[in-house]
Amino acid sequence: MSAPENKTSPRAVWWLLATVLVVELMDLLDSTIVNVAGPALERSLGASPVGLQWVIGGYALTLGAGLVLGGRLGDRFGRRPMFLFGLVAFTLASLLCAIAPSIGVLIAFRLVQGVAGAMMLPQGLGILRDNLTPRELTKALAVFGPVLGLGGVLGPVLGGALVDWDLFGLGWRLVFLVNVPVGLAALATAWRLVPRGSATRTLRVDVVGAVLVAAASALLVLPLNEGQSSGWPLWTWLSLSAAAIGYAGFALWQRSAVRRDRAPLVTPSLFGKSAFTVGLVAVALFFGGLIGTQLVLTFFLQLGQGFTAGQAGLGNLPVALGTAVGGGISGGLLAAKLGRRVLQAGAAVQLAGVAWLWFALADTTGFTIWQIVPGGTVAGIGAGIVIAAVFNTVLGAVDDDEVGSASGVLSAVQSIGGSVGVAVFSTVFFAGALTGQATDSFRDALVVQAIVIALFLLISPLFPRRARPDDTDATPVRAAPSSLAADGFR
Repeated sequence: MSAPENKTSPRAVWWLLATVLVVELMDLLDSTIVNVAGPALERSLGASPVGLQWVIGGYALTLGAGLVLGGRLGDRFGRRPMFLFGLVAFTLASLLCAIAPSIGVLIAFRLVQGVAGAMMLPQGLGILRDNLTPRELTKALAVFGPVLGLGGVLGPVLGGALVDWDLFGLGWRLVFLVNVPVGLAALATAWRLVPRGSATRTLRVDVVGAVLVAAASALLVLPLNEGQSSGWPLWTWLSLSAAAIGYAGFALWQRSAVRRDRAPLVTPSLFGKSAFTVGLVAVALFFGGLIGTQLVLTFFLQLGQGFTAGQAGLGNLPVALGTAVGGGISGGLLAAKLGRRVLQAGAAVQLAGVAWLWFALADTTGFTIWQIVPGGTVAGIGAGIVIAAVFNTVLGAVDDDEVGSASGVLSAVQSIGGSVGVAVFSTVFFAGALTGQATDSFRDALVVQAIVIALFLLISPLFPRRARPDDTDATPVRAAPSSLAADGFR
């Protein structure tokens, strides 16, 4: 990567980094901060379990489905205008979520919020790469991991505190309102600091490909959210079949775009690499299980044990802090030395933690939070080991000129996988929780998580043997509860 032509002053560099980080944190917090607001939404808007699934998972769905398109639009119209547009739309959508009068309106605005995030997030790292020297970029990227990791820990804690605080009787609405002043401040600094960059006006955006991805993703998540409450009628199975056809159609369309000498959304040669394709399945499984389990843990604490939102947020800390420790242990360094074996080791540790949790909850008489601390911490450590290494390991299957496109696909799959996880694990939990069997339902969800981890381990021998080495030209991907859209679609 060549150094940027327009030098940015050292002070402005860090302000620019801070602005991008704030925007990334807004997305990350927004994907986890809502988890603890479920019972409050149920009391305030009469939200059903299906409604809660859409509020939480709908955001991740539209975010993931739009990430690759957002990166392309940044190439076409310029990163600065797309960044500012996405930030304005995200802030406005947050305000509209906060004042939503019904659960249906809230879901609609959450979907819009995800689209806005998909337009905004792919631009952040691109802006840094375009305006920082290689040395400055290396320092900046070193800050990303710890800050965003902290954001993943603080999301449920902050959300619970805001709901419990209930300022002016706003309750759960504060979870969305907090984005408004933060978004306005970020907009003011971004308007001043983000330089005007180049755009490729001749680039043709693959709208058909974007529609195929969005439609297939919707067809996948819709029956998973609605199936149980509807009794799994025929349309749910037809929808799942149509989703598979839609994804296959997208892959064929990308190949067709190359044959017609048009720019595809995704480098089609990726779909011919079996190790990368298996890696996509693994990423979807891993993050679907991780995010789904964390969500139903919150439900279990609030609905099953009567914890407040704030207490439930703190109840997530053992898993979150364990994840931070596991990430520090792995740190990407082990992946470079051990390759896929570090993923297998991390998954095995995570499986042990899940089993520990399952046995610890065999008797919840006189339940205290300390019952779930050991198992949750161990599971978190294992998850952190995997998170720190999984993306670079999967990227080890692709060529240098495919890294940017592959990173974008991984980010999108991570987000969509999280949305599927919300749907599946919520369905498992509420199947028994609605009849007063919250503990048994949570243990059932842990069994599903164990199966997911076992599948991850089963396909792990097909992963690339070695991870892609880190360097300043490699595209970093955020492995956290939500996606950081990778730059690299140029």
